[in-house]
Amino acid sequence: MSRPHLLWLRRDLRLGDHPALEAAAAPGAPVIPVFVHDPGLGGTWALGAASRWWLDGSLRALDAALRARGSRLVLRSGLAVDTLRALARETKASAVYFTRGYEPFIKPVEIALRDALAEDGVECRRFGGHILNEPEDVMNKSGEPFKVFTPYYKTVLARGEPRAPKPAPETLAAPKTWPKSENLDSWGFQPTKPDWAGGMRAAWTPGEAGAHARLQEFTTAIMRGYGESRNMPGQDGTSRLSPHLAFGEISPHQVWMAVSAAAETAGASGGAESYLREIVWREFSYQLLFHNPRLPDQAFRPEFAPFPFVEDSAGLRAWRRGRTGYPIVDAGMRQLWQTGWMHNRVRMIVASFLIKHLLIDWREGERWFWDTLVDADLANNSSSWQWVAGSGADAAPYFRIFNPVLQGEKFDAEGGYIRRFVPELAGLAPEHIHAPWNAPPAALAKAGVRLGRTYPAPIVDHAKARARALAAYEKIKQA
Repeated sequence: MSRPHLLWLRRDLRLGDHPALEAAAAPGAPVIPVFVHDPGLGGTWALGAASRWWLDGSLRALDAALRARGSRLVLRSGLAVDTLRALARETKASAVYFTRGYEPFIKPVEIALRDALAEDGVECRRFGGHILNEPEDVMNKSGEPFKVFTPYYKTVLARGEPRAPKPAPETLAAPKTWPKSENLDSWGFQPTKPDWAGGMRAAWTPGEAGAHARLQEFTTAIMRGYGESRNMPGQDGTSRLSPHLAFGEISPHQVWMAVSAAAETAGASGGAESYLREIVWREFSYQLLFHNPRLPDQAFRPEFAPFPFVEDSAGLRAWRRGRTGYPIVDAGMRQLWQTGWMHNRVRMIVASFLIKHLLIDWREGERWFWDTLVDADLANNSSSWQWVAGSGADAAPYFRIFNPVLQGEKFDAEGGYIRRFVPELAGLAPEHIHAPWNAPPAALAKAGVRLGRTYPAPIVDHAKARARALAAYEKIKQA
């Protein structure tokens, strides 16, 4: 029997359309899939609590899929380089295969692994597959990374259709003896005291099968109206594929092909075009992070570095808890806490509120999202927060300040989204639910709403907060 190949898995937890797996298995050599839990990897950006919950389910699903093919998933914990080197020695592996990462903290690890394995005569092979286009491959005419989305988008489309995805292998050759594997339960990814993940269990099915089931539902039942429904948080009008993509349970190539095929057969070209544009936005975020490794903690536009943010622990706490007194903001923050996810339109609203109504540093919101989102993704998270803050690439102008009342009235006109996540306001009529402080006392009494007691009064006045934000913006413009 030939020497085995190690397959180091990270955020590529699938079997279908997996270039590293395909290459590792191609010679017919035994493949040993391994996931290394390195708690310190990423430092500040080590996996947050919601992501750890998702990872637990994803690893269990992957192990089951591997066992159905005569294989299994080996779990080890420790420093990634040391653990993989030791496992390669233990199994007498001839090579380690893996899908590359793009986060600033992962490149040194990949280089260190290559050098360590080379000392032992073990080959190290790296593959793409987490995004459609590698960040070095899409540049402007000057050979520089793009800083504006539209020309980036046009350049990506001009490259033609992405490669066709490949199916999962039907079987995988197993080693003569399997190395020992740690118990996933011992890693403590599932919350227990307290168990706060009930809402996430009800909302999600982590794993490759769950990803494809959701893709099927999106292409057959949702995509046709996606151009409009994507902005309506009270509807199931988005793909909800973001956590599956973040953990690599489905590849963007698989998504692209399925959406494109459905557009042709179902006459849903408008919805497909809108959605595929969002996939390219994801690519753009990865390109920004790769070429700007300080994106998660430093303003992309340096003129925003001295912005006069304020310390407001009470405001930050109210925002996190969904107790700002602005129903659409509070609904979004409670949806996040209950389900580990928030509708994209509402993400923009709550981010704008934190940064511009409260003048709190965007990095505070970025960190909270990182810990509470099941789809936490460093590229998307950092670029999106900077986009709202006005400090990012191709960002929304800082003076664009969402009015949360008008946003609620426009995108949740009947208040269904608010009633679901802010049930203490459920008895209010649509004309009162978005600004309960303006409702007649009789309407509040009938709905059982007592402002300041059953539901908070607004923690800031919109007009005053807007004026303060614009004044702060003027300060950095003058500077």
